[in-house]
Amino acid sequence: MMQAAPLSRRRDSRTWPRAGAVMLALLAWAGGAADPALAQPRPLPTAAPAEGAPREFNLTQLGLNYAVQLRGVSGTVGIPFSVRADELVTSAALRLNYAYSPALIPELSHLKVSVNDVLVATLALPREGAGKAQTADIQIDRRLVTDFNRINVELVGHYTRECEDPQHSSLWAKIDASSTLRLSVTPLKTASDLAVLPQPFFDRRDVRRANIPFVFGGTPSSATLEVAGIVSSWFGALAGYRGATFPVASDALPAGNAVVFATPDTAIAGLTLPAITGPTVTVVDHPQDATRKLLLVLGRNAGELRSAATALTLNARAFSGSSATIASLQETPARKPYDAPRWIASDRPVQLGELAQPADLNVSGYTPDVVKVNLQMPPDLFTWRSRGIPLDLQYRYTPRVRNDQSTLNLSVDDNFIGSLPLRTANPGGERWWNPLAIKVMADGTASQRREVLLPPLALGSRSQLRMHYYFQPAAGNCQTLLDNVRGAIDPSSTLDISSFPHYMAMPELAAYANSGFPFSRLADLAETAVVLPDQPGTVDTETYLALLGQIGNATGYPALRVAVGRAANVSQWADKDLLVIGDLKNQPLFTQWADRMPLQRKAEARTFQLGQWIDDNLHLITGTRQREDLPSTTQMTVAEDGSDAVLAGFESPLRAGRSVVAVVSNAASQPSLLNALMTPDLLQRVQGSTAIVRGAEVHSVLTGDSYYVGKLPPLAWLQWNLSRSPLGLAGAAILLALLGAAAAYASLKGVARRRLRT
Repeated sequence: MMQAAPLSRRRDSRTWPRAGAVMLALLAWAGGAADPALAQPRPLPTAAPAEGAPREFNLTQLGLNYAVQLRGVSGTVGIPFSVRADELVTSAALRLNYAYSPALIPELSHLKVSVNDVLVATLALPREGAGKAQTADIQIDRRLVTDFNRINVELVGHYTRECEDPQHSSLWAKIDASSTLRLSVTPLKTASDLAVLPQPFFDRRDVRRANIPFVFGGTPSSATLEVAGIVSSWFGALAGYRGATFPVASDALPAGNAVVFATPDTAIAGLTLPAITGPTVTVVDHPQDATRKLLLVLGRNAGELRSAATALTLNARAFSGSSATIASLQETPARKPYDAPRWIASDRPVQLGELAQPADLNVSGYTPDVVKVNLQMPPDLFTWRSRGIPLDLQYRYTPRVRNDQSTLNLSVDDNFIGSLPLRTANPGGERWWNPLAIKVMADGTASQRREVLLPPLALGSRSQLRMHYYFQPAAGNCQTLLDNVRGAIDPSSTLDISSFPHYMAMPELAAYANSGFPFSRLADLAETAVVLPDQPGTVDTETYLALLGQIGNATGYPALRVAVGRAANVSQWADKDLLVIGDLKNQPLFTQWADRMPLQRKAEARTFQLGQWIDDNLHLITGTRQREDLPSTTQMTVAEDGSDAVLAGFESPLRAGRSVVAVVSNAASQPSLLNALMTPDLLQRVQGSTAIVRGAEVHSVLTGDSYYVGKLPPLAWLQWNLSRSPLGLAGAAILLALLGAAAAYASLKGVARRRLRT
């Protein structure tokens, strides 16, 4: 991906028990009815293309999710952007919003703007505009734009005509995140070739949310929906931070690129299917637009459709030509718990080189980039009473000439962890007994190794380890600053979570929203069943496909073994975790399981509230304790027009220890729900047992009965349960005292008998 999206942070509650049973009343719900993208330039077309629809991207959308500040005599920031392989840029413009220091000398200072190392503009910095917001519109020659591009904005700044400190605090300019890049594009006709998959259906050059229509011939069966879920989870994994939605069309082709699922008896208006002789994947031109493509997933029956989808998602790189028929397909081995490709492995130490490219672990200069390593932990990692998660950190750097304030600063997301000093090569001399001596490599860099304990509370399901080298400048006024410092994190550095058990208090929607848990415990979703209404509508199918895409993004693996069915057959999946989709009108399970759900319709609600003293002190008896960062309430109002969506988690009524996540939405609320799950700022607010999505707002509450998933070692289980219940701990102490007293009494009585006999 071009740039990792801002990582979702949440208050992790994996070790928090829940409060006692309190019912949340869902007031006056009126559910609406559900419908039954300077390398080689691209070749220019022979005729001038018509101007395409303009697109605008701000800096956040282009990957710069932080404040851009240029410092020093030559501070530079790079703004990446890319263009889809099936599009041609016809015009480009940059609107730059910026401000600069009043101390800069106008005759000696300016901003340089270049595209792919070609200068396109020089912006003067007059004194009258200093310290104020400025805007410049810069036209970019379309011939400079290739597939992957970079706009560099460089500050050339001076505050004096005499000798100056190149790192002086008055040398600054700021680039505002509201700056925009405007592109106009026209579509290009490309060859129908499976070798370029997943293009053009998903193009990693495109930073926008992926929108990939799925086409079925009529109402899809459960088996066909399972196949579609495999493909949507694959696209979701590819889309990554962008997110992906899958509009559903039946019997007709939508405009643009689309994926079609068909068997010989499928009829789709405007599309002539090729002869189907087995599991087949084909790319053809869209009958209504030759610049767009259709991906045909074909089979003579549901089993062959599954084989085609499996081959597509696991072996797409092996395809070539416009069509491929799968002659044979080996059974995919079953996944093991917690082995999702994107998760930190739980059974061995993991090297940082497995989580980031080696080139990204190297920095240079006095203002280096931050080394970032994305960490996706299993959400049910039990870290109670641990000293921390061990990080065996090996790092190298240019040795300092003298002892100074240079450090390697560590943080997890925005939580500061600590600083490691960067030393001179051999402080105190080269004596073998010198405890401060460091190892100097053949290339002249110093190498050190430290064990760092990362605090568990700072690590959510998705976190980012950030390592920033700070080199104290060695030059001052009238001295030349040699920018010859380097730093590197050794790829063999390891993070080890193998000593931690898996145990978690449920329900916890943050675990689902961030990691797809508990469904993602097995990356292929072998223990997951999706339960749709008996008569699912288009909205229900679209919600299912988008949610499978989100879980695929969390695991990085297609949902090869997910089960899909209807509410009437839910009993056959008692041994699975359930994802139940629908609205309060068409999903009968929301009525049948009303007494187990943390929400009900007003007419059926039986709400109550424990006395305040009992409610506040119940944990002394039961060992439960309420989180203080989420509200616990007995009532919450939901919009009467059905425009609010609800996520609710609870224990499965079919089997203890299994989980249910209920997704309550309709045509009015579904777009807001999916947007919340794909927008980092909203995603971090999905927590607790119930989350209500209201437009661009998310409100979470924690209520209902708690239960636990996972397993603890016997001693840890005993310590954990006694720590949660002070009265239980006191009772255990009294029991042990009585047992000790009884044993002492029996022993003393035996001694007395022996004395009497003698």
